[in-house]
Amino acid sequence: MLMDVMIEDRRWRALGLEALAEKAARATLVHLGLDPKAFEISLLACNDARIAALNEDFRGKPQPTNVLSWPSEERGAARPGEVPEPPEPGVDAELGDIAIAYETCAREAEAGGKPLADHAAHLIVHAVLHLLGYDHVRDQDATLMEACEVAILGKLGIPDPY
Repeated sequence: MLMDVMIEDRRWRALGLEALAEKAARATLVHLGLDPKAFEISLLACNDARIAALNEDFRGKPQPTNVLSWPSEERGAARPGEVPEPPEPGVDAELGDIAIAYETCAREAEAGGKPLADHAAHLIVHAVLHLLGYDHVRDQDATLMEACEVAILGKLGIPDPY
């Protein structure tokens, strides 16, 4: 299994998050030409209170967010809009950790008129791309990352979230 999922908030079980996350993460790696069998990602499926504490601890922002990611190493591209260097199979097996919060995701999905499963899949794809060095701080990087997300989600049958 690519994803090691720890479910703290059982509402995620009703959504089938383990299978959904595995499928989204696999699709992301395959889209980038990486073999999912060569890598591992940890996912914490939690609630807003837990992610708010993590957000404060790691980013100094004491409020909930939808998803957080912690790459095992810095993989970002040096130049804006450049594709990050991919991890090396067998050397960089552990890509990092992700946490996703139920209430925030559910609110965002409802506000956007999207199925929760589609929104959660999008957030997993987004977080896996962060683990792989993609970012959206610089405009050119955001354009690259969003294009990857749209392409991957399209392969999963999920409409363009943007």
